[in-house]
Amino acid sequence: MSRLYVKVMIVLLVPLMIGTGIGYYVGWNDSPAKEADGAFQKAFPAVIYQEKPSINQDEISNSRQNAITRSVAKTSPAVVGINVTEMRQYRDPVSRLFGDDPFFRQFFGDRTYTQEVKGLGSGFLISPDGYIVTNDHVAGNASEITVTLTGGKRLKAQLVGTDAATDVTLLKVEGTELPHVPLGNSEDIVVGEWAIAFGNPFGMFEINDKPTVTVGVISSLGMNLGRIGQHYYKDMIETDAAINGGNSGGPLVNSQGEVVGVNTLIYTAGQSSTFVGYGFAIPINKVKKIVAELKRKGKVVRDVWAGFEAQQVDVRIARYFGMRQVEGIIISEIQPKSPADKAGLKVGDILVEVNKEKVNSEEDFNSVLVDANAGDVLNIRLYREKKTLNIQLTLEKQPS
Repeated sequence: MSRLYVKVMIVLLVPLMIGTGIGYYVGWNDSPAKEADGAFQKAFPAVIYQEKPSINQDEISNSRQNAITRSVAKTSPAVVGINVTEMRQYRDPVSRLFGDDPFFRQFFGDRTYTQEVKGLGSGFLISPDGYIVTNDHVAGNASEITVTLTGGKRLKAQLVGTDAATDVTLLKVEGTELPHVPLGNSEDIVVGEWAIAFGNPFGMFEINDKPTVTVGVISSLGMNLGRIGQHYYKDMIETDAAINGGNSGGPLVNSQGEVVGVNTLIYTAGQSSTFVGYGFAIPINKVKKIVAELKRKGKVVRDVWAGFEAQQVDVRIARYFGMRQVEGIIISEIQPKSPADKAGLKVGDILVEVNKEKVNSEEDFNSVLVDANAGDVLNIRLYREKKTLNIQLTLEKQPS
């Protein structure tokens, strides 16, 4: 009887002990993280290690999802890296000494040469049939454009049209049912809300075939940066989401996964070409209008007319007209029967504000016309005979 009892106990206990040992071994070695924890505990026994409560992995995953991660997952497939080849003309430094003097040109020749330049940037698909938005300074003058989709697929792109004034370009790749992002409403942006920047900084797209994501907030709206090169930057969106070289043309997205701007500029304070504190994006409502015209015509036609010539007010002019400070532009000529003539403007009038924006140069006034159409009314505040007047000017189509 006692022998039978012993045999029964052996049969029951041996499998139990073996199972316990295997379970302990598997439980401890089921992940590299636990191996790392074990090595750390042996090396630093003084550290008190607290056991984590057992949580279902699905619950952990769900708890880490938020508006930003959902927006990133929604937007990333539609972001592209852009590589371009551009032919640029350079002039020999020696020839600059003589300008365009034809006398010296007959001896030295034109002395200009063409060089192939490669560049990169970002963009995003806005339609399932392959239309892509980017910046003019990224691809507007490119002779060859290659687009890299998320996942690594590379496609040749065609330049549909570009607009240097607003720094917006529309490209096209062949494809159907391509991932694309919804365009939001930049008029609904709230200062302080989340801002998510996607792009190809420093060509990182080439390394992992997917966009880099940075997160910040909308810092300010309606930023007027004036003219930089051929581009007029007006009503820009300011964000502290990091934007670096290569991010240009990528989307600035809200927490709902809607594009609210096109990443375009960074503020460096003249220190470097990398992110220092703030980036700027073109409002998507302006982009919608531009790309619609680029798709129809291949270019943006600006034929509005104000009908006057002006120059910047300097200290001498301000003193002559008895102004308290130097500001505005002074009208030097008005075309007969022009919008300016019909509005009652006069030679010698000094324009200081247009649509509540200060005007201190011809470029400031031209930046207003960049977004204007025939029929738009300009509310002008001007200085005439030591008095301030308010006048409305209705823009017209430029006469042929």
